[in-house]
Amino acid sequence: MRSLRRTLLLSLLGAVVLVLAIGGIATYDTARNEVDELMDYQLRQFALSLRDQQFGGPDRPRLAPPEPSFDFVIQIWDETGVQLYLSHPHSVLPSLAKFGYNTVKTTEGDWRVFSIPLLNHVIQVAQPMAVRSRIAARAALRTLVPSLALIPLLGILIWYLVGRGLRPLERLTREVAARRPDSLEALRPEGVPEEARPLVTALNRLLGRLDQALSAQRAFVADAAHELRTPLAALQIQLQLCERASDEATRQAAMGELRAGLQRATHMVQQLLTLARQEPGAAGSPQMRLRLADVARQSLADHATVADARHIDLGAETLDDTLSIMGDAAALRTLVGNLIDNAIRYSPEGSRVDVAVKADAGTDATSCWLSVSDSGPGIPLDERERVLDRFYRPAGQEQPGSGLGLAIVRSIAERHGARLVLDESPLGGLRVSVGFPPAAPEGPPRGISPDP
Repeated sequence: MRSLRRTLLLSLLGAVVLVLAIGGIATYDTARNEVDELMDYQLRQFALSLRDQQFGGPDRPRLAPPEPSFDFVIQIWDETGVQLYLSHPHSVLPSLAKFGYNTVKTTEGDWRVFSIPLLNHVIQVAQPMAVRSRIAARAALRTLVPSLALIPLLGILIWYLVGRGLRPLERLTREVAARRPDSLEALRPEGVPEEARPLVTALNRLLGRLDQALSAQRAFVADAAHELRTPLAALQIQLQLCERASDEATRQAAMGELRAGLQRATHMVQQLLTLARQEPGAAGSPQMRLRLADVARQSLADHATVADARHIDLGAETLDDTLSIMGDAAALRTLVGNLIDNAIRYSPEGSRVDVAVKADAGTDATSCWLSVSDSGPGIPLDERERVLDRFYRPAGQEQPGSGLGLAIVRSIAERHGARLVLDESPLGGLRVSVGFPPAAPEGPPRGISPDP
C-alpha cells in the first residue's frame, strides 16, 4: 500500500537533492570564475617577476629547472624570435607568442597563456586549464559537503513534521473506524487541515445520503410489512373458510375469494419488486435513444383487452413520432403501463381514456410530454402530492390497489430527470403528465458529410 508519509519524504528529499545539485553546479561555475581571475592575475605577476632576469649569454645566470610538481610552462624569446628558455622541453605549446591572455587548444587539453614583451625579451607563462577545474571542483565540494551531511537530519525532520501534519487525518481515521454500522452522524471538522476539509465535507454529504437511504429503506420495509399483513391475514381467513365449507357451493365461493386474494397479494409483491428496481443505485437497463410515441403505442396495445372488458374507449389523442428521449425502455414501459392501468381502473365503465405524446414549446428543459387523461373521480388538489407517496390511497376509494402505482411512476420519472404533474383532465377526471428532457440531436452517419 502506498504511504503518503513515505511519498512526501522521498519527494521532499529528492527536491532537496535536486536543489543542492543545481546549487553545486552554480557554485562550481562561480568558483571556476574566481579561480580563473585569480590564476590569470598569478600568470601576469609571475611573468612580470621574470623581467629583471638575464638570458642568452655564457656568463649570465639561467633559470633553474622547475620542480616536477610545477604546473606552469615558461618560454622566453629574444627580440629576434630566438627561444632563450623553455621550462618543459616537450611542451605542446606553440613556438610563437600572442600578447595578452589567450586560451590555446592542444593535444593535451586547453592551456591558459599570458605573453608580454619586457625590455628586449618576450616572456610567456602558460598553465593547463585542467588544474583550474580541479581547484574549482574541490572548492565547490568543500562548500557542499556540510549541506550533504545534513541530508539525513533533514530526512528525520521531514518524517517527523509530515507525521505531525497527518495526525488530524489519523484521528479522523480512528473516529470513522470506531463507528457502529448504524452511526451516520456527520464527522467533526474541528482540527482538520484546510486541504482535508473538502474530503470531510464530501464524506458528510455521503453519510447524509446514506442516512436518508437507510431511513427510506426502513420506512419502505415497515410499510411493506404493514400492507402485506392485511392481505395475508385475509388469505388465511379465506383458507379457513374454504376448509370449513359444508357444501360445494360454499367451497367454490371461498375458493374464488382465495384466488382473488392471491391475485391482489401477487400484484402487490410485483409492485414492490418494481419499486425496488427503480430505487436510486439499483441496477437498470442501459439508457438508449427511443421514441416516446412507440412506448405509448406498446402500452396501449398491452391494455386494450382490459379496456374492452370494461367498455372503456382507450385511445391516443396525439402521438408525435418526432420526439425522442434517452431512457430505460423497460422502466418507461412500466411507467406508461401504470398510468394507463390506473386510468382504466378508476374510470367508470363506458368512459374514455386518452394518451398523448407531444412537445411543449413553452419550456426548454422538458419539452417531450407524455400525458394520460381519464374520466374518473380525479384527485382533490390538496391530496395530489400525497398520492405520490408509497401505500397512500385517498379515502373513499372502492377500487382495490396497493397504493404503489404513482410512487413507481415518480421514481422512474426522477431517474430520467423528468417532471411529474397532476392536474385536471379535459375528460373530467385526472390527467397525469410526465415531461422528459429531449435527446440530443443525432449527428450525421459516420463517413457521410452533412449538407453544406
